[in-house]
Amino acid sequence: MRVSSLRSVKGKREVTRVFYGVETVISTVIQFLNQTNNVVYACVDQTRPILTLDILVLKNAFLDAKNRGVKFMYITEITKDNLPYCKQLVKMTHELRHLDGIKGNFYISESGYLAPATYHEKGKPASQIIYSNVNEIIEHQKYVFDSFWDRAIPAEQRIKEIEEGVTHYETKLIQEKDKIINEIVRIIQSSNEFSICTTAGGIQFAYNYLFEVTNKLLDRYKKGEHKGVRYITYIDIDNVKIAKILLDSGVQIKHVRNLPPMSFGVSDKEIEATIEKLEYEKAVQSLLVSNEPMYVKHFSSIFEELWKNGVDAKSRIRDVEEGVDTPGIDIIQNPYEIQELAFKLVKSAQKEIRIMYSTANAFHRQEYAGAIQLLKEAIVQRGIKFRILTPKDDLIEEKAQKLIQQQIDIRYIEPSSQTKVSIIVADDNSSLSVELKDDTKRTSYEAIGLATYSNSKPTVLSYISIFESLWKQADLYQQLENSNKELAAANEKLKESDKIQKEFINVAAHELRTPIQPILGLSEVLQSKIEDNEQHVLVDVISRNAKRLQRLTEDILDVTKIESNSLQLKKERFNLNEVIMSVLADYESQIKKINDVEVSLINKGDFFVEADKGRLNQVISNLLDNAIKFTQKGSIVISTQRKDNDNNVIVSIKDTGIGIDHELMPRLFTKFASKSFVGTGLGLFISKSIIEAHGGRIWAENNPDGKGATFTFTLPLSITH
Repeated sequence: MRVSSLRSVKGKREVTRVFYGVETVISTVIQFLNQTNNVVYACVDQTRPILTLDILVLKNAFLDAKNRGVKFMYITEITKDNLPYCKQLVKMTHELRHLDGIKGNFYISESGYLAPATYHEKGKPASQIIYSNVNEIIEHQKYVFDSFWDRAIPAEQRIKEIEEGVTHYETKLIQEKDKIINEIVRIIQSSNEFSICTTAGGIQFAYNYLFEVTNKLLDRYKKGEHKGVRYITYIDIDNVKIAKILLDSGVQIKHVRNLPPMSFGVSDKEIEATIEKLEYEKAVQSLLVSNEPMYVKHFSSIFEELWKNGVDAKSRIRDVEEGVDTPGIDIIQNPYEIQELAFKLVKSAQKEIRIMYSTANAFHRQEYAGAIQLLKEAIVQRGIKFRILTPKDDLIEEKAQKLIQQQIDIRYIEPSSQTKVSIIVADDNSSLSVELKDDTKRTSYEAIGLATYSNSKPTVLSYISIFESLWKQADLYQQLENSNKELAAANEKLKESDKIQKEFINVAAHELRTPIQPILGLSEVLQSKIEDNEQHVLVDVISRNAKRLQRLTEDILDVTKIESNSLQLKKERFNLNEVIMSVLADYESQIKKINDVEVSLINKGDFFVEADKGRLNQVISNLLDNAIKFTQKGSIVISTQRKDNDNNVIVSIKDTGIGIDHELMPRLFTKFASKSFVGTGLGLFISKSIIEAHGGRIWAENNPDGKGATFTFTLPLSITH
């Protein structure tokens, strides 16, 4: 398919198409930008900024769209490699934001959606691209964009972090298999030393997915460029061959009988951890990753404690091969024994019990079994501190207040942080983790699977670390929820206050309007009857200020109409140039007073529009008045023209005045936008609303030579058939 691309679908009701070929893809993007009038929402990975600026036709299309007033809201991942390009994009876009690991590539406008249909090589454009103008698709992708936008940070912040070498600390949960493996490989590759603590089954996972990258680290280790790789695991008959392969490759290994149920890896900069039970040949389903120094230090200390007490792998392998083996981790399979042990931990605790339930149903099953009543008795009898983490439902929320009154502190786990393991930690010295087998069952005996009990300090500390992290996260979520409620309430008050304010202003404007007309009328009568020059001057002051007050009143009433969506247009067909000539005639006396300024009209034909003549007179008068006000010498040029194949007339008012203040430019067309002591700052806001109500656009820019500014607006032409 050739370059016809978007032209072949333009005007069709709703279509979704795939275009093929690199040239066609580039042409489609350019046409997409050319057809956009308002905003482009772009979400691209870290390779796209380079392409956008290196492919000249794409760069020019972006710049052309920007010059037409199109805003670019742009999300990408800013890295050291694309930093120079992103700095250029900051100037080309309305706003650029950074989001770690962003992979999506798509563009959205007011009328279309564009996205590569296939994976593209780094540094090369895609060979296929999808275009759609289906409203549901556009709205859905806009929702996706908004969710990314809310999570992204300003580009300036990220650029500063890179340039100043600032580390961005974060803790995140990854839940897709391929992403998990890629993240583990990334952490290993970027390490200066790396240590892994994993179960007997986990060593098989490490061999399957990490052996290649481990060998590369060991090559660096032999050259003195890395501190080496260490493994702590449980070596048995099933994994002894893999342990020998790893040893032969240069990995240092120690055997530990009582491993923590959490498998983790720790480098000099980051940690990765999972509380899933790693089985042979089974991949990890969720992974906690963090570069927080506190976590790195904590897991490093756990590893070093285990390593210090571990058994040399060669000695353990010899025992396994000779059949000298003893049971390792204590696993409880009987559900009745598990429930009994859980109750025993609660009864024996002297200081604190931490409990984390895997699901809301797990909470209800334990309540049914008598665990909550047992907690209440322990509080009364021994003054124990109890904290519970649980997913919530309506019934739990209802009971939470009563539990808090009974000194049982409770927090809610967000869905993204839920696991299939319930945990009890007693007095910081023993723990019980229980797997969930079937959450639909009514009793714990039917619902739970295997359980692991440990009084090993590293194991218990690991569970405490998980619990405290989730507890802190739950507190933050609660604070955020409370803040959102307070903000919502404050917003409602502001809306009510704003409504009252607008009603007052509207009434006040109407009341002011009533006496102004008689003042103006009587002033004119007085001017015609008095002959004394001094009295003429005094009456002229009254008349001039009454007219200013009249304009202010009309502006306030117009703003009220605009904000209440009640601005009505009385459209008729007329020659726009006649209105411009009329305005110039009205300002003739004022223009004559400024000797050093020449005002001219460049008219390239008659342009007929279907519009409200009075309102357009108001817009042109306002723009001309501003030009006269801020131009002391030079020229003011009003021009009208029409570009080829464009059904719009373009009206520009260019002056050689002081120009527009850069701080004022972003809010130039908003209410009260003014740095002058003359005027209210309402004129441009009203003008913008009038032009947009006619289906046109209005914008302003400082002149390239640094002298003055140009205000431009467009209007649809009236076409006669």
